[in-house]
Amino acid sequence: MISIQGKGVSTGVALGPLYFYKRAKAEITHETVEDTAAEWERFKEAQAKAVEQLGELAEKARAEAGDEAALLFETHQLMAEDLDYEEAIQALIQDEKLNAVAAVSDTAAQFAEMFASMDDAYMQARAADVKDVSTRIIGILTGAVQGGIDSEVPVILAADDLAPSETVQLDKSKILGFVTEGGSGSSHTAILARTMGIPAIIGVGKQVKEEYAGREVAIDGTKGEIIVDADENTRKLILKKIADQKKTRELLEKLKGLPNKTKDGQSIRVYCNIGSPDDVPAVLGNDAGGVGLFRSEFLYLNCDDYPSEEYQFEAYKKVLSDMGDKEVVIRTLDIGADKQIDYFDLPKEENPAMGNRALRICLQRPEIFRTQLRALYRASAFGHLCIMFPMVTSVWEVREAKKMCERVKKELTKEGKAFSDSVQIGIMIETPAAAVMSDRLAKEVDFFSCGTNDLTQYTLACDRQNADLGRFFNAHHPAVLRLLKMVCDNAHKNGIWVGICGELGADLELTETFLSIGIDELSVSPRAVLPLRQKIRETNVAVCKDSILGTLLGDKTQD
Repeated sequence: MISIQGKGVSTGVALGPLYFYKRAKAEITHETVEDTAAEWERFKEAQAKAVEQLGELAEKARAEAGDEAALLFETHQLMAEDLDYEEAIQALIQDEKLNAVAAVSDTAAQFAEMFASMDDAYMQARAADVKDVSTRIIGILTGAVQGGIDSEVPVILAADDLAPSETVQLDKSKILGFVTEGGSGSSHTAILARTMGIPAIIGVGKQVKEEYAGREVAIDGTKGEIIVDADENTRKLILKKIADQKKTRELLEKLKGLPNKTKDGQSIRVYCNIGSPDDVPAVLGNDAGGVGLFRSEFLYLNCDDYPSEEYQFEAYKKVLSDMGDKEVVIRTLDIGADKQIDYFDLPKEENPAMGNRALRICLQRPEIFRTQLRALYRASAFGHLCIMFPMVTSVWEVREAKKMCERVKKELTKEGKAFSDSVQIGIMIETPAAAVMSDRLAKEVDFFSCGTNDLTQYTLACDRQNADLGRFFNAHHPAVLRLLKMVCDNAHKNGIWVGICGELGADLELTETFLSIGIDELSVSPRAVLPLRQKIRETNVAVCKDSILGTLLGDKTQD
């Protein structure tokens, strides 16, 4: 039995085989082949498999987001079977005796360059298509795994860490829990684990070795403990914890339908954070009151090129329709910092967390912003939409974004396209500047939502992705909590509501504090809804408020 200690960032216990995440990156080698007929057959088999995979992805996209979403994969299917493309590969294999992997790679480079040099914008866009199709065929030829997991059974997934674009493509049904070498409590792996309601442990370094692959592993996300090949007694204890975990969940189920009201009658809204239309069933299944944060950037991360207005419209429409009359807050594009996308072609920055990101990109690239806003407003006709702008520091930024909203509404009116007249506009409070300026910003918008991960990062000058900072990254720091209190006060003075959509919203140690300072809404991962409801219903704000505010604002505040 081997015991390894890391840092738990998502609670729960899981038991299953250890599987190391495999990146679909193939090494291209140029080799001479003698049996060109067999090599050509290898290509044809890989081509057929790629077409089959793309067909399955097209059907999945159609079911989730409509015909426009499926079109990308159908275009890729056509490209994979394009006669010119196929003949170019055949010539390299049969005439030049080149191996299939190199033949596909060289053809992809040739066709991509040809498309990119054309004057027509549509044909230029085909350069990305041919690269993507060829990467898929090469992956099949070399055995590289698409989506990172090639297992018939659910696994404990181990990785160095996972980029946002990688988490999007994971087959979530195959994951029992996460273990990562690095990362932080606010990394996208940790956020995904909490959304899925499964345990996750970070910061294990090289302790989890490749030789452990396939062996039975238990992870305890509360204790941050990993056990490889548990002995009989330890395994029994682990299975008991899993059974107790299930019982606790069943008890929490009884809270469904009950109000989020404290013992002394104070109410608070409990919403959910999501990253995809696929997450909506979990929101409804856990009885949340709405969606407090839909991270729209994951639609961009899931595409090889800028997602079209129709693609986004179908995704937003699905979420709003499925949520019925429940409120849905959709955050506009929040790319940059740790969420990089190749096709945005953003210049490399020394400090991207403080660079060109989120609303800054949208204001600098208005056509991208306009496309998203058109999709959002069109979708607003199908539900209760709120639009939220991230990474705000100044009043002028909000005014510029609102001007773009007005232009889009005029365009849609002129085109005769329906949209709601009651869309609320809000901003993220995630910079100290926005918190300090919240008295003025409150006059510009309908609501605030506090992104506590970034607010903590910027307030404490602590990189949220740096696991080595340990206790220096302290979301409970009085400076962070005082800023939240200031934001609440300024919001309420100006008649608008304020929520928290950062990970801190699910921290049950701070629920009493949030209720005491006047937070109106907490948005958490779906699995955190019922535990949070239980904590709210056990709280008496009248009893704890004076003590909490005294500690937060008075001489008792800890350094």
